[in-house]
Amino acid sequence: MPLPRFRNLEAFNQTLLPRCDIDAEREHYRKEVDICELFEQDRKALLTLPSVPLDVSKNVTVRTNSYGRFLLNNGLHEYSVSPRYSSSRVLVSLSAHHVTVLDDSHREIVRHSRLYGNSKQQSMQWLPYLTQLSKNPGALKYTGIYKMLPNALQQALDNSNKNDRGKILKAIAALTEASTFESAVKTVESALLYGTYDADSLVNLHSRLHNPTNELPPLSLGEHIPKLRPVTPNLAAYDAGLSRKDGVLEC
Repeated sequence: MPLPRFRNLEAFNQTLLPRCDIDAEREHYRKEVDICELFEQDRKALLTLPSVPLDVSKNVTVRTNSYGRFLLNNGLHEYSVSPRYSSSRVLVSLSAHHVTVLDDSHREIVRHSRLYGNSKQQSMQWLPYLTQLSKNPGALKYTGIYKMLPNALQQALDNSNKNDRGKILKAIAALTEASTFESAVKTVESALLYGTYDADSLVNLHSRLHNPTNELPPLSLGEHIPKLRPVTPNLAAYDAGLSRKDGVLEC
């Protein structure tokens, strides 16, 4: 049987359960009983699962570069941490699906979906960077992170003064935390078309673009509400009332 090929491990696992259910109807090759019946016997002997899940992750210590990022899988996969942790050593917890960066107290700093494959890939979580940079917007262009920002953000920040720059970064960080960095960038792109990209405008525009007001369904009237009969208006009475008499318009 050839090895299966798939792009998403979780999606592939979802297909295995129904295939196992079908295979459970097969007779066991030695005991001459359906596999599902044998499974029910085993189920009765199973112990209760522990209340605390078993942690099967692997912890490794890595060194970040000057941008606060580090490499895994022989340098092929790059993950971000935060400017605060640039050129330092951090603890990383590796599981099948996630790469979680921890601080000295083993508290989560940032979490990534784990990258797989033999090609160079990057995973960037912008929220820690935006939060840190918003506290010192004057140093933005000297951090090296500025060139990593999408063109729309660079343009909005270039056209803003120092005070507004910090407010814009805080707004983008808040929008990223509320939704995604991609939706925040699209909001800035739309704001540039309108020529207004202050913090308040970004928040309002993001709400209009990504949280549209839902149309309410037609209201269903109960049987106790009388229905109006259609009325055909007779406008002849109005025509007669608008006739002139002694130069005065009567109505």
